[in-house]
Amino acid sequence: MTRIGVVTFPGTLDDRDAARAVRLAGAEAVSLWHADADLHAVDAVVLPGGFSYGDYLRAGAISRFAPVMGSIVDAANGGLPVLGICNGFQVLTEAHLLPGSMIKNDHLRFVCREQVLSVENIDTAWTRDYARGDRITVPLKNQDGQYVADERTLDELEGEGRVVFRYQDVNPNGSRRGIAGITNAAGNVVGLMPHPEHAVEVGFGPDGTKGPRTGTDGLRVFTSVLHALVG
Repeated sequence: MTRIGVVTFPGTLDDRDAARAVRLAGAEAVSLWHADADLHAVDAVVLPGGFSYGDYLRAGAISRFAPVMGSIVDAANGGLPVLGICNGFQVLTEAHLLPGSMIKNDHLRFVCREQVLSVENIDTAWTRDYARGDRITVPLKNQDGQYVADERTLDELEGEGRVVFRYQDVNPNGSRRGIAGITNAAGNVVGLMPHPEHAVEVGFGPDGTKGPRTGTDGLRVFTSVLHALVG
């Protein structure tokens, strides 16, 4: 069975939710502790949301120095699929696995809402089960969710097709060009601010086309990596 590691830092909130999403997708969830450099032979890694190390200095700034991150950076550079969700996305930028940075929402308030996204890139390890242009709904909750980068970097992301998800209907945090998620050039590392792990199970996710709490649009993020690993 495919083994997907889920990292826990001090202050991580969504590790159990991410592990459940991994299991619902059909893989084995393997707990990875921030102070342990051993990745325990996992086939992919999820950096879940929360407030690692209390978001001191900057969100994700301390986590990049955790022993587990040294191993993840090396493995990601070697092709290991890595997904960063919310705080995990912030950690990926701090670790320079993804370009740009995350700053306070432009309205300077915490935001929590069901968010519509468009799927812009289906050639990554984490999006191959979507169709390009799909509109999906997943929960969003952050206070440091504004994605920023210089114009050259933004142009490169756009020109190379590395914007993976984009906010639709409303830009909830002022992210440049409505960017909700990006990938590295190889397509194995993806970071996004919204929470696909909260939209994987009927009864517990956002409202969907079949009624209240029926939305499961996030599950395909996790099934995608299984198909990428076997295909």
